[in-house]
Amino acid sequence: MLENFTLLSNFQYAYFNQQRMTKFLLSFLLLSHVLFSQSPTELSRWKSQAARVEIIRDTYGVPHIYGKSDADAVFGLLFAQCEDDFSRVEMNYVEKLGRMAEVKGLSALANDLYIRLIIDAEEAKADYAKSPTWLKSLLQAYADGINYYLYKNPMVKPALLTHFEPWYPLLWTDGSIGAISTGDVQEAEAAKFYGLRDGLAVHRPIPVPDEKLMGSNGFAVGPSLSASGNAMLYINPHVTFYFRPEVHVNSEQGLKAYGAVTWGQFFIYQGFNPYGGWMHTSSEVDVADLYAETTRESGKGYQYLLNGKWLDIKEKQILLRVKGENAARSVRAFYTHRGAVMAARDGHWISVRSYNRSLKSLEQSWLRTKTKGLADYTKVMEMRANTSNNTVYADNQGNIAYWHGNFVPKRDAAKDWGLVQDGRTSANDWKGLHELKEIVQVVNPESAWIQNCNSTPFTVSGVSSPKRSDYLAYMAPDGENFRDKNAVRLFSKAQRMDLNGMIQLGYDRNLAAFEVLVPALIRDFDAKPVEALRPLVDSLRQWDFHARTSSVAQTLAVRWGLKLLPRIPKPLAFGGLTDPVQNFTRYAANHSAAETVEALQAVYADLMRDFGRWNVAWGDMNRFQRISNSLQFDDVKPSIAVPYTSSAWGQLPSYTSRSFQGSAKWYGVNGNSFVCAVEFGPKIKAYSLLAGGQSGDPLSPHFFDQANAYVNGLFKEVLFEKEEVLKHVEKRYKLN
Repeated sequence: MLENFTLLSNFQYAYFNQQRMTKFLLSFLLLSHVLFSQSPTELSRWKSQAARVEIIRDTYGVPHIYGKSDADAVFGLLFAQCEDDFSRVEMNYVEKLGRMAEVKGLSALANDLYIRLIIDAEEAKADYAKSPTWLKSLLQAYADGINYYLYKNPMVKPALLTHFEPWYPLLWTDGSIGAISTGDVQEAEAAKFYGLRDGLAVHRPIPVPDEKLMGSNGFAVGPSLSASGNAMLYINPHVTFYFRPEVHVNSEQGLKAYGAVTWGQFFIYQGFNPYGGWMHTSSEVDVADLYAETTRESGKGYQYLLNGKWLDIKEKQILLRVKGENAARSVRAFYTHRGAVMAARDGHWISVRSYNRSLKSLEQSWLRTKTKGLADYTKVMEMRANTSNNTVYADNQGNIAYWHGNFVPKRDAAKDWGLVQDGRTSANDWKGLHELKEIVQVVNPESAWIQNCNSTPFTVSGVSSPKRSDYLAYMAPDGENFRDKNAVRLFSKAQRMDLNGMIQLGYDRNLAAFEVLVPALIRDFDAKPVEALRPLVDSLRQWDFHARTSSVAQTLAVRWGLKLLPRIPKPLAFGGLTDPVQNFTRYAANHSAAETVEALQAVYADLMRDFGRWNVAWGDMNRFQRISNSLQFDDVKPSIAVPYTSSAWGQLPSYTSRSFQGSAKWYGVNGNSFVCAVEFGPKIKAYSLLAGGQSGDPLSPHFFDQANAYVNGLFKEVLFEKEEVLKHVEKRYKLN
């Protein structure tokens, strides 16, 4: 027996040695490929820059990057991002290059065309060529940081991009999750116009019914409302989970910024430096318009009518590749002087005027991270190249401010720019940009507070808010939502608060929309009772409209509300938007009484099907789980009960969840991501929280280490000064 055991052990030993040798040879071959694919000059540049960068990972895995120059810091920042989640870095640029179908197949083809129509790689390359020297050095460092990571990690296999180019960031020049604006033209409409009949399915996740009602929150508190007398800022983006990591970037050239960076970008999008901080919320300021073009076919191609003259429509060949197809698909794309033709409606081609990327926008995104107070920040805002964001601001001099949008084209104020315009006249074209002083804003309001929850700017500071009558409709067509109403209610009665008080306010769980909707259901039921539903209605009747894991009424209300949403009329106001608060209020007063009760009956049936009972506590259904780095969930595997729901219902913290692959439980996909509360005293004091964890690697201890804190709203201390960082070191390393 011992002899046989020894023989078996020797066999195993030989086998495992063979496996090790195979892995070694594979690694060697991969490394050799990387080594020989790089020029000596490139390798020398990478190694030289790597020697000037140090990364310190704290006990939550947050990277604190220190470089000699700003470019060194950018190099280290991108290297650290790749360490945490190279896949997300890569896929963000695969998308912006319009090459997603090469990875995901035919389902992404429509989105690729959509991106390629409005984001031109050749224009990005041209912008790179004319970039100022300081920006070129940052762009080169961006590419070098990623390419050096791939060089150092030959076992990492990119899905598509094996070498990153320095002009890539000029495809995506702000950090917004949806920095694409094309009026209301969608991917499917563009694909249909250009004949992609078999590519109409898009790669985006199935939309949640309340998706259009979600967004972000930004708060600022002035000295007179602050317990310490220092201004404070609350950063609360609501985005897809794991869309932005938490980083700290420093250089000896004065860069010292902390906050959330979008994967693959080299500037902190929402965050702060020693002097001040900035929070961006999505804006409904009109930055893209549609034009109905009158066209005709000519001998050379197509023409469009402008001011009584026929002008040639420019054409461009767009080559789209699809995974599994040998030949590229060629699309003959059309452009007027306004932009791409993206649809056909009522017998007219529809062209789109937009401003979705620019050199100036990228410069502005970087420069704001190094501003030193309100005057400096305002000077950067004067660039007026930020198309997708509102800005909430606070600084260490006690200033707070808000700007509703930034890039605002001048137009004929008498026209409704939510509608398609007549393309036959240049009178409907943009007439330059509004000056910064002309856009909707508030600086140091007497109320001493600012809130924006993707809502109208005319409630941002209570009685100190700007007046709608002072501004043109297209500057602020935004309606009011229930988060806005909730935030205004809370701030209007707030006393002096500290950072913890501001966090508590930001985590208010009042579901204000149901204060409007549920009484209507109760009236309808009382007028014509359905006895089988009486226990459900009684549960709702006793509810205080606050979110809790133990609440059965919350389960009923949310599932019932989602069934009602498609039935609530959403009339468009002048400017092309709708007002959720008005819509819900009108519906509660004027609706078919039967449909509210019928919707509750449907909820009852769904719950009995999914759980075998109707009285399901919200936390039993609403869960937080991360078992892979993609949207994979499993009812059998461990998950955490979450009290929050979508911010569509008026709750300030957002947690949008839904079922997957027929699961009975709902799992979170969107909402509070990076959250941070900052006080700007002589020394920065801040607390932060990140959904799940810093790393995208399921084997990392930081893949899901912040989950319980996230669910309970328990913030960690931000380590801003290096001496603080050095007290909480998990790993400290150079890159060479």
